[in-house]
Parts: sequence; structure tokens; C-alpha cells
Amino acid sequence: MVPSFIPKSYFLSAGRLATLVLVISSCQVARPVQPSVPHPLPGSFAGSQDTSSIAAQGWRTFFADPSLVSLIDTALAGNLDLRIATQRIEVARAAFDYSRGFLVPSVNAVASAGVDRFGRNTLNGVGNFDTNLSDNIRGDQVIPNPTPDFFLGARSTWEVDIWGKLRNRRKAAYLRLLASEEGRHAVVTALVSEIARYYYTLLALDGELEILQKNINFQQNALELVRVQKQAGRVTELGIQQFSAQLLNTRSRQGQVQQRIVEAENQLNRLLGRFPQPIARGQSLRGRELPGQVTSGIPAQMLTRRPDIRQAELELQAANVDIDVARAEFLPSLNLSAYVGLNAFRTSVLFNPGSIAAGILGGLSAPILNRRFLKASYGQSIAQSRELLYRYHQTVQTGFSEVVTSLRGVENYRNVADLQAQEVNVLNQAVTVSNDLFAGGYASYLEVITAQRSVLEAELALINTRQAQFLSLTDLYRSLGGGWD
Repeated sequence: MVPSFIPKSYFLSAGRLATLVLVISSCQVARPVQPSVPHPLPGSFAGSQDTSSIAAQGWRTFFADPSLVSLIDTALAGNLDLRIATQRIEVARAAFDYSRGFLVPSVNAVASAGVDRFGRNTLNGVGNFDTNLSDNIRGDQVIPNPTPDFFLGARSTWEVDIWGKLRNRRKAAYLRLLASEEGRHAVVTALVSEIARYYYTLLALDGELEILQKNINFQQNALELVRVQKQAGRVTELGIQQFSAQLLNTRSRQGQVQQRIVEAENQLNRLLGRFPQPIARGQSLRGRELPGQVTSGIPAQMLTRRPDIRQAELELQAANVDIDVARAEFLPSLNLSAYVGLNAFRTSVLFNPGSIAAGILGGLSAPILNRRFLKASYGQSIAQSRELLYRYHQTVQTGFSEVVTSLRGVENYRNVADLQAQEVNVLNQAVTVSNDLFAGGYASYLEVITAQRSVLEAELALINTRQAQFLSLTDLYRSLGGGWD
């Protein structure tokens, strides 16, 4: 029932105004933007259609080295980058909870007091003066001037989500929460890969030390032999100097490798979240071999496993939802406000039942003039969506390139290592032969020095190739999306 003191023409005019607002605003709503079609993804990596992938293995199973597994466990517990990523998740979760709060009315407890002094020639001044002259007004009902105003109760405001704007904001916040979790997975994957890379680098440096020490022993024996040869008058002092110089050079290289080990250990300790200390590790790479078969699966599996690709996809989805939110800003908004409580102009009657007051007000509002900031916000949302679309394409292309590079590297370095191993065997035989010939007087000391130098360089090249093999395998595991679960 409509109160008698409100004319019906008021509701008719209000209804016409609301209809006008809807028509004007809806006619100027921006059209949605259709994203461009992404480039088609190749059907396989290097022509292989095998769907099995090493990325499906957990990192404990894949690496299968107790020392490396222990280091990764330590890093997952103490790495600072990982802790920062965890806090980013908490920030995104708080933003999601914040967006959910707009879907329900806000209710605030209110206790207020104020005073107004009305002029005699104002509407309230004349009205209150005339009211006080009435025979119905007595005692506490007389309106004083200045007039206090006391309120104790609750006030509520609520924007009714008639266009889905608030729900879309919540959806975008939720997608960004999921993206932040994928971001943490990406940090875990990168961390596991980086620790493995430093670990294999240390094992390669240990192998270099073993090779250098072995060659130092050979060169010391050769130096003792040439000294005996000099005493017998078969060589000159120049031969001793040549062998001594070669031995000093190898020892200096040994010191350089020891420094590189210190640097690698410190870098690894930083990833572990601790101060420099020795790194416990297994045998060097000289006695390690790669797995017999390395499988990469198909590109579609990479899209579902790589955390950075999934993160880019979720951020793109959130940006597309932001466009819907920006479009909804052009439409009218329905806002409701209500209050209930005790309201009086005297504290003595504030808690009187007659002081109970309540009210509700609803209104539609829509932008008509000065819509420039809404258009700017809409344009910004479109630009961000397109940027994230291109970033998603870039992430996919980068991932595919990394997989192919690492996959080719594993196979190519395997072939290189086989050839270098054969070279080392031949050069070791050459060293033995040159020593025997030198002892028998059939070879010069320069031939012995050349043979020893050649086998040293070949063995160092072989250990570096083995390091490249294990680093390529680690990169392949990461680029396929392994290491975060």
C-alpha cells in the first residue's frame, strides 16, 4: 500500500526516470572484444608421438640421488624466493575474500550525535516553530533550537549485482588466486632445476679435480724419469724445465677448479637459504651415465603440466573477465540503503519505544556525462588482455623451444661423449707408448709432454660434455613441466 502522503505521480516520474536511465546507458555500452586466434601448436617434439614423458615422474624418482634429494628438501623448506611466492598466494587470497564481500550487504553499527541551528526563515526553522505551537506538542516533544540529533542503531548499504559486475570481479580475483598458486609451482620447478644444475656442476668440478690429480701424478712420475735421464746424460736441463712447467700449469689449474667449487657451493647454499658451508654430494660425473631412454611426450601434455603456461592462461582469463567488469560499469547500478535504530533529539527519550526509526531507499544511477574515465578504464582492460594474450603465446613458444633444445642436447651430447670417450682411450694408450719409447730412447721428451697434455685436455672435454648432458636432461625435465609435484 502506498502511503497517502506520497503522491502517485512521484512513482510514475521515478519509473520514467529509471526507464530513461536504462535506455540512455544501455545504448552506449561498449562492445566486447574478440581475442585473436592463437598460433596452432605442433603435434610433436622432433617427430615423436610417444605420450610417455619424464615430467610425469616426481623429482625424487627422477633424480634418484640421495644427496641431491636431501638438498632439494632443504631448499623447499628454507628458500626465500619460495617463501615470497607463498606470500603472493596469501595476497591473492585476501583479494579474493575482499571481492566476495561486495556481494552481500554491508551492515555498520552506528552511534552518532550532532546539533543543528536552524534560521528562522528556513524551512526547518519555520516548520519547527509552527510545530511547537501545536496543542499536541508538550514536554519532551518540544523541538529545541539548536536541535540535537542522536542516533543509535545500524545502517546498511548494498549494490544489487543485476549485471554480474560484482560476480565477475570475484571470478577475476579467484582466477588470479589460482594463477598465484601456479606461480608458486613455477618457482618450485625453477628451484628444483637450479639446485640440480648446481649439484651436477659440482660433480663435474669434482671430476675435473680427479682428472687433474691423476695427471699431476703422471707428470710427477715423468719428471722423476727425465731427471734420471739427465743424470744418465740422455736429456738436458731443458727437458726438466719443460716437464716442471707442465706440472706447475696443471697444479695452477687445480687451484682454479677449487675456487670454482667454492663459488658453486656458495651459490647452492644461497638457494638452500643458509650460510656458506660444505655441500655433501655423491660420486663425480666420471662414473655416471644418463638414462637409456629419455621421453618427452607430446606438446599438449606440456601445456597442461608447465606451471608458467597455466599461470599465463589463468591471468589471461582474469583479464578477459576484467573486460566484462569494465563493460558493466557503463550500465545502471541499483543501490539500496537502509537503517534501523533509535533516533531522537533528546537523550532522555532516546530509549523510548517512540524513538524507534527505520528507513530504506533504493536508487538507480548510471553515467551519462563525463564517461571518459569509464572509457579509459575499458580501453586499459582491453590493452591488458591483449598484452596477456601475447604473453601467453610467448610463454608457449618459449616452452616448446626449450623442450626441443634440451631434447636435442641430450641426444647430441650423448653422441659427443661416446666419441670423446674413445678419444680418451686412444690418448691414454698414446701416453703409455710415449713413456715406454722415451724410457727406451726412441721418443723425445716433447712427444711425452704432448701426449700427456693431449690426454688431459681430452679428459677435461669429456667431463664437460658429461656435465652438459646432465644439465640438458635437467632442463628437459623442467621445460616439460616436471619438478613441482
